[in-house]
Amino acid sequence: MLKGEHEMLYIVSFPTPFGPMAILWRAVEDAPRIVKILLPPTEGNTPRPSLQATPRSCAAIDDLVAQILRYFAGQTIAFSLDRVALEGCSPFQKRVLIAEYAIPRGQVSTYGLIAAHLGMPNAARAVGRALATNPFPILIPCHRAIRSDRTLGGYQAGLAMKRALLEMEGVRFAGERVVGPLYHAAAAAH
Repeated sequence: MLKGEHEMLYIVSFPTPFGPMAILWRAVEDAPRIVKILLPPTEGNTPRPSLQATPRSCAAIDDLVAQILRYFAGQTIAFSLDRVALEGCSPFQKRVLIAEYAIPRGQVSTYGLIAAHLGMPNAARAVGRALATNPFPILIPCHRAIRSDRTLGGYQAGLAMKRALLEMEGVRFAGERVVGPLYHAAAAAH
């Protein structure tokens, strides 16, 4: 690796069934560190900021792109967080993201249940804000968190994509509400 290369920001863009996505990454100690996953822009969503990123990929990033595309095709993928730069998150957001990461495919939890699991039962809105700014959507499945009234809440790429991802994972809906049991992290740990 060239001196100063670890400071460079790289981008890999790729098409998905939902629209164009991108992975922002840096080379750290000869390995890629994922800085951010950019979901497809939506109507009403502000356009992506202009980034000073160099188009470049590597084998590990190419493998991640392939995994994301297989996930969108309906395959069960166990995404690893080994290359994710969680150190860029606040301590609270990091705790929220790790709790969210534990929610299995095909299940959902509420912002309030996640807050309670973290020992902060009155922090549902703070959990929602932490997930709204999740830098690693799809890898950390923030689409699996919903409101306590079982409606979807929000999602960076829009509610249509959130619902499509949940339906692809087998989550059922009655109108605008999720039906079925909710994931309780504390119960799952026992």
